[in-house]
Amino acid sequence: MFQAAVARGREAREGGGFHQHRLAPYAFISPFYLLFGFFFLAPSLIALVLSLFRWDGINDPRFVFARNYGRLVSDKVFAQAATNTAVYAIASLFIVIPLALVLAVLLNAKSLRFSSVWRAMYFTPIVTSTVAITLVFQILYDRDVGLLNAPLIYLGLEPIHWLGDRSWVKVAIIILITWRSTGLLSIYFLAGLQSIPEELYEAASIDGASTLQKLFRITIPMLRPIILFVSIIVLLSSIQIFDEIQILTNGSGGPANASMSVVQYLYVRGFTRLRLGFASAVGTVLFATVFILSLIQLQWYGVFRKED
Repeated sequence: MFQAAVARGREAREGGGFHQHRLAPYAFISPFYLLFGFFFLAPSLIALVLSLFRWDGINDPRFVFARNYGRLVSDKVFAQAATNTAVYAIASLFIVIPLALVLAVLLNAKSLRFSSVWRAMYFTPIVTSTVAITLVFQILYDRDVGLLNAPLIYLGLEPIHWLGDRSWVKVAIIILITWRSTGLLSIYFLAGLQSIPEELYEAASIDGASTLQKLFRITIPMLRPIILFVSIIVLLSSIQIFDEIQILTNGSGGPANASMSVVQYLYVRGFTRLRLGFASAVGTVLFATVFILSLIQLQWYGVFRKED
């Protein structure tokens, strides 16, 4: 009888240890899920609910169902902001990414001297304050004393009004995005290039492959996971661009909303005009757009494709 009691006690201890062993991994990863739920999931759900109300943050919210979304569709300023954001996203995907890849190939060249110095120089913009960088570019773009207009003024030509002309303001912002983002993306590509086996290039050289053939037949296919990762983060950052435009245009998104992004439009409607319900609808649409575009990119690169 005593031995049976001891056996039952041992089984109870082993069973408790088994359950404790199973729960231990979840306990270790629980801080992430708690922070994720508190700082992302809960605010997203609150914003979704708030988008169905009209609320200024002071008076009682009034339920309007989908009226905020209807007003959003018919708002010409939002259409302009969405168009501007699409231009920034397209420019980032088709200008910044190829430029970063070319830069990474150059930095990976064996004949390059002081390669670590060059890599540090190109990485510097990403660790520099966005405010400081944008203020410097604001001076560079100045119509009368800006460095970019100095050669034109010296030659007696009409200076470009970078931040005051509807045709040039987007170009000015794209130049800033390119300068700031290319260095970081080139580091990602550089890490991918260094993981490609050198034997592949040696075999291609023996077969008589040219430099371009090596690039399109070896380098780019082997960098496919890096290209996917870079494309997603570039798309997310370009769609959510705010700081650069806010500072360059002094918060106006001008001239005549020609540079305003969707996030800046959300900021103006939500925090300047206190239309918090309407701003929540803008945020919900922005989240849905980013989510759908990310899924399209993942599908395009075959992430969901089953291997044979």
